[in-house]
Amino acid sequence: MLTRIISAAVAILIAVVVLCFHNTIVLYIAVAALIEIALFELFRAEDCLRFKVSQIACYVFALAIPFSGHLLKLNANIMYYITSAFLLVMFITFLGYYKTMKFEKLCVMIFATVFVSASMSTLLYLHKSGGLHGLFYVILTLCGAWLADSGAYFAGTFFGKHKLCPNISPKKTIEGLIGGVITNGLIFIILGFGYSKIASTIIDINYIALFILGMICALMGLLGDLSASLIKRQTGIKDYGNIMPGHGGVLDRFDSVLFVAPFMTIALSLINIIK
Repeated sequence: MLTRIISAAVAILIAVVVLCFHNTIVLYIAVAALIEIALFELFRAEDCLRFKVSQIACYVFALAIPFSGHLLKLNANIMYYITSAFLLVMFITFLGYYKTMKFEKLCVMIFATVFVSASMSTLLYLHKSGGLHGLFYVILTLCGAWLADSGAYFAGTFFGKHKLCPNISPKKTIEGLIGGVITNGLIFIILGFGYSKIASTIIDINYIALFILGMICALMGLLGDLSASLIKRQTGIKDYGNIMPGHGGVLDRFDSVLFVAPFMTIALSLINIIK
C-alpha cells in the first residue's frame, strides 16, 4: 500500500508540473512520451518486440500524430501522405519478416499505433480547441477517466452483490458501476462549479450537460478498462508494465483515457458546457 501511495504521489506531482506548463512544448512532449511507452507495453504484451524495424516505423509515426497539428503545422493532406507512407513501410517490413511475422501481428501493430496515438493526441486537440478553457477541458477529461473508479470502489464495497463481468474483471459489480456513474456526474458538477469561481472571466456553466457527460465518461472509462483487462487475460499478463510500482504500466493507468478523451473531444465540439 505504501508503494502505491508513493507512486501515486509522484505521478500526481509530475502531472501538476506538466499542466503548469500546458502552454509550452512540455505538454506535447509528455503526451508523446506516454504514447511511446504505451505502444512499447502493448507490443511487449502481444510479443511484437522482436520485429525491430516494424517497431521503429510505429514509434516514428506515433510521434508525428501529437506533433502534427499545432507545432508542425501539418495539414490534413500531409497527414494523409504520412499515414499512407506508414502503412506502406509496415507492409514492406511484413515482407521482410515473412518467416516470423503473422498477419495478425502486423494488424495488431498498425491498429495499436493508430489507435493509441490518435486517442491520446485528442487531449492536445482539446487543449488547443478549448482556447481559454482548454486546460479545464483536459483536466475534466482526465478526471472523467480516473475518478469514477473511486465511486465504483466504495459503492461496490458496501453494496456490491451482482458481478458485472466476472470472466474479465471479477471484482467489478453492477452496483459499483452505478455508483461510479453517479459519482462521476457529481464530480463533473463540482469541477464546473469550482472552475466558474476561478475563471478569469464571468462564465455560465451548463451543469445538466456536465452531469450527463460525467456519467457517460464513466461508462466510456469502463469500456477502456475492460478492453485492456481482456487483452491482459488473453496474453497472460498481470500488468502492462511496472513504471508505476503498485499501479502497473502506462496502459494500466491510461486505458480509460484512451476511450474517454476521444468521446470528450466529440462531445465538447457538439455541446457548449461553458457560455
